[in-house]
Amino acid sequence: MAGSRSGSLVLVTTVLQLFFCLNPNFLCDTDTSKGVQMYEELQVLSPVVPTRDFCFLRYCQQIEPSVWAVADVSVDFPGDNQLAPSSRSRRLPSGCLIEEMPNGYSKVTWVEHMEIEEKNPIHALFRDLIDGGMAFGAQRWLATLQRMCERLACLNVAGIPARDIGVAPSPDGKRSMMKLAQRMVTNFCANVGASNGHKWTTLSGVNDVGVRVTLHKNTDAGQPNGVVLSAATSIWLPISAERIFSFFKDERTRTQWDVLSNGNTVQEVAHITNGSHPGNCISLLRGLNSGQNTMLILQECCTDASGSVVVYSPVDLPAINIVMSGEDPSYVPILPSGFTILPDGRSAGGYGASSSSNPMGGSAGSLVTVAFQILMSSLPSAKLNLESVMTVNNLIGTTVQQIKAALSCPDV
Repeated sequence: MAGSRSGSLVLVTTVLQLFFCLNPNFLCDTDTSKGVQMYEELQVLSPVVPTRDFCFLRYCQQIEPSVWAVADVSVDFPGDNQLAPSSRSRRLPSGCLIEEMPNGYSKVTWVEHMEIEEKNPIHALFRDLIDGGMAFGAQRWLATLQRMCERLACLNVAGIPARDIGVAPSPDGKRSMMKLAQRMVTNFCANVGASNGHKWTTLSGVNDVGVRVTLHKNTDAGQPNGVVLSAATSIWLPISAERIFSFFKDERTRTQWDVLSNGNTVQEVAHITNGSHPGNCISLLRGLNSGQNTMLILQECCTDASGSVVVYSPVDLPAINIVMSGEDPSYVPILPSGFTILPDGRSAGGYGASSSSNPMGGSAGSLVTVAFQILMSSLPSAKLNLESVMTVNNLIGTTVQQIKAALSCPDV
């Protein structure tokens, strides 16, 4: 159960958008108020964890003047549907009640009720997180919904908050920057998980998880054209998720993990707040003494009770100037990389209470996924080659080593 300062109808819309943001293979075909058959692929942001796939009916209905219900229940996939999962997992009656409160907030009650047949064994790294219900449970969706509502409120607020700094001089410029950052995060999330659309190849690497790599051809506007190589690995660290998130978010410690920075420090030149937690923000970073005065780094940091992500992408200065003038950012090319940080689920007392200062609560350690996307070739016919494999394997391995050294756990 959670509170959010937003009208019930707005929250219903946000609930639906939540699944589009989290699930790149979320499909529907008609008005949800009449009931609609949908397909969704739920994922943990790591290629190590198999997705959970469901075909279900969704109904949205206003059951009282100030109360909406969003209800889902599984149905069988059509017999010839290529998206049909190999497991027999089912979503039993689930969903949420959204009640508008007199103070302008809304009370949301969320229930997840599932029968799960795992397609593949769960890796030991993630078993506690998944068995505890945090990876796919109601707590995750509520935490994400609350963060998205706060982001939406920041997007729509008139003027520039006092906490924001830098060179986003107008509300239109701020909105354009936030839209670009949202697209960056969505792209990252769509390419870091174990979606059925990704064919990951496992290389020997930093641990028994290995480095997972996959190729995809890109012709979409807003991304570099050519063949993109995605690479990721997941590691366990005996450090709280909050501390690791702060480490990645802080531009002053970036040289300790960013192999591609060549030791050059960065300076935050713009900052946009997009939530009540100070960690939820968008930053524009500029390298110092790098000789790359025409290239900046766009970074968004997101954190809530379910975990955190830090996503970044190089963006050239002319494109940033276009965005800050308030123009449509849809065609600005971005190729994001970043990190996901999850509590490991091994806390003796469960996940612990979360708060605005420590949204992830108590946890014995953290699960960190390191992911890179690299334009391997501008030729659409390019194939994965040994040189590219060695380069990305070394990049991941060196990054992991530097993270462990910086956080004083090199032997983990």
